[in-house]
Amino acid sequence: MLFPTLPFHVFFLVVFALNRALARVRGANGREWRAIMLLVASWLFYGLWEPRAVALLIGSSLGNWFLARRIATSLKHERRGSAKGWLWLAIAGNLALLGWFKYANFFAQQAAALAEHLGMPDAVPALDVILPVGISFFTFQGMSYVIDVFNGRTRPARLLDLTVLMSFFPHLVAGPIVRPSHLLPQLRHAPRLGRQEAAACLLLILWGTIKKAVIASDLSIYLVDPVFSDPSSHSSLDLLIAAYGYAVQIYCDFSAYTDMAIGLAGLLGFRFPRNFDQPYRAPSLQDFWRRWHISLSSWLRDYLYIGAFGGSRQALWRTCLALLGTMVLGGLWHGASWNFVIWGALHGTVLVAERLWQQVRPEGWPVLPRWLGVVITFHIVALGWIFFRCTEFSGALAYLRGMAAMTGGTTQATPWLLGLIALGMACHFGPRLAVQHLARQLGRLPGWTVGLLGAFVLLVIEGFRGQGMAPFIYFQF
Repeated sequence: MLFPTLPFHVFFLVVFALNRALARVRGANGREWRAIMLLVASWLFYGLWEPRAVALLIGSSLGNWFLARRIATSLKHERRGSAKGWLWLAIAGNLALLGWFKYANFFAQQAAALAEHLGMPDAVPALDVILPVGISFFTFQGMSYVIDVFNGRTRPARLLDLTVLMSFFPHLVAGPIVRPSHLLPQLRHAPRLGRQEAAACLLLILWGTIKKAVIASDLSIYLVDPVFSDPSSHSSLDLLIAAYGYAVQIYCDFSAYTDMAIGLAGLLGFRFPRNFDQPYRAPSLQDFWRRWHISLSSWLRDYLYIGAFGGSRQALWRTCLALLGTMVLGGLWHGASWNFVIWGALHGTVLVAERLWQQVRPEGWPVLPRWLGVVITFHIVALGWIFFRCTEFSGALAYLRGMAAMTGGTTQATPWLLGLIALGMACHFGPRLAVQHLARQLGRLPGWTVGLLGAFVLLVIEGFRGQGMAPFIYFQF
């Protein structure tokens, strides 16, 4: 089920009603049944996509729960070496699960190409491993849980609570990656939903629906997909506009999902952290990663850059290697493709350059104007998106060659699509807390008025959106 569709709306209304009813049951019994209901609903939501993958999700939850208990028991008896062994087993298990489903096909293809080059075309059997939706997100949830238990950031959770954390349908398939220390305590308390909170959640859902169903979907179907699928048939101007279009599409698509996830979770009584903060107004790439997919960038920072590579509390050259390594692995997290490696390496190289410039910039040199930093950073990010969007390295090179050819004229960019690109960019330069301010105003209105306004907005969206709807981009990760 996709969020902005009628089947999901019906599904969520049933879950919302059951959640409200069970929230009125006082004591631990009500909390237990509420958690069970949310777990079953989440499995149903996921199972409608891939029934067999539900068993994988359950198995991942069981494995992380068991190994975290072993870690906690070892730490309790002051056997830190044993606890570290259980931790590495848990990390290896999560990475093996992710590696098999996400990278087995890629490495088999690379091995087959090498064998064919050596004159052994049938030496490597072909694989057809199906990638379960959202596996990258729930394996990262599992790893953060066992690492946090080892480091004392969170206590070992009950199996029911951990399974809800890893399965909770608003963030299951595309994030945000919610930390155990943030969500697990919320399961122990009855949900609270005031009028202003409800208005803010509804606004996030509606705004997310607009960004996905109108902006991202139309840009994908009528501009980005046609141009990127056959760049040689389009002019340089078409290629440039489509590159800008994809930058807007991926932002509106992914931020729409997380806006809706935050809003839906909020209506059920859970608070998720903000995942996007107007990233294209960042004056540096470092600031961009403080604003883009915040839950992933903070995960990479805490568990990989600092936890595994040592962070910035070391020699400068090692810090630079840590930055580059973190971004290359972050690129690989997105998928088994050399283009993702290049995308990560590009970001890592620019982050290293920014870090080095901070160290060597002569005293008294003028600082780059913020507006110019925003323009430069956006174009570096947009360049990276070309490698991110193209499925093959040769396709990305062909796209860049086509842009460099400087041929004019456009066959794809209509005034409507150009207006959508402008609207998507305008999202970055309005008030940062516009939703919260508007929610305060709506919170003063009667509930039936807010409901009517919401229904009216949905009807307007239905009128403006195109015939089809492209899948969420991050479902493939």
